[in-house]
Amino acid sequence: MASAERIGLIAGNGNFPFLVLDAARAQGFDVVVAAIKEEAFPEIEAHGAAAVHWLSLGELSKLIETFQKAGVRRAIMAGQVKHKQIFSSIRPDWRLAKLLLSLTTRNTDSLLGAVAKVLADEGITLEKSTWLLEPLLVKPGVLTKRAPTEEERKNIAYGRVVARNLGQHDIGQTVVIAESACVAVEAMEGTDATIERAGQIMRSLHGEASTLSRALTVVKIAKPNQDMRFDVPVVGAKTIEVMQTAGATCLAVDPGKCLLLDGQKVIDAADSAGIAISSGDGAE
Repeated sequence: MASAERIGLIAGNGNFPFLVLDAARAQGFDVVVAAIKEEAFPEIEAHGAAAVHWLSLGELSKLIETFQKAGVRRAIMAGQVKHKQIFSSIRPDWRLAKLLLSLTTRNTDSLLGAVAKVLADEGITLEKSTWLLEPLLVKPGVLTKRAPTEEERKNIAYGRVVARNLGQHDIGQTVVIAESACVAVEAMEGTDATIERAGQIMRSLHGEASTLSRALTVVKIAKPNQDMRFDVPVVGAKTIEVMQTAGATCLAVDPGKCLLLDGQKVIDAADSAGIAISSGDGAE
């Protein structure tokens, strides 16, 4: 009997790597995990992978050697790697240092795109991170019991214009809107921190008679030319928790390009909190 194909999983933080690992095993793959020391959860060790290797974020050569020795020809990148980690105390090996020096811009797309090219040159193809998780991609329409209000739909429409313009520069995927005013924009800090900051800004407004509504709409989009191999927009139950704390009442995402990491749990949490989730323009 032929042995199962071995695929590689480059694991960052969150539940995304666990979902990919489960899906890959269910579809008959052996999975070799390259777990990023600075990001991946230790529980990945006991999740049924054929092997788990812990690597620092800067060890690009070790990543390639690990996969090549294991016979990995296809790999998936799953789980968040905080952008700011790359520019903090990480020590890049010679290969990553050379790659960083070659970049004209150091945004997510250019950096990870360059890593993908290096992997491809070494015979390792980076697949779409959603390759094994198609059922978790958001369907079009209103996902919750409550549809967006007219005001929230206006926020979504405005937020999409702002987010798409920012997305062209690969700055971030998320903007937070109140009454068609942009309250917060995501950069290196990540989606949840952006929503938290928006909530803090709202709480800092003086007096009950503020001219700006405290109700926030979160718009999270795929970039105009979203590379589905990495940095795919994801929403989990934690995002709903953060929204509720911040006073956000509506979430808009892109159909077919955003993963609901916790599936129905996200919808149930939103329904419990009275938050509307819309995939599309909010008018469905």
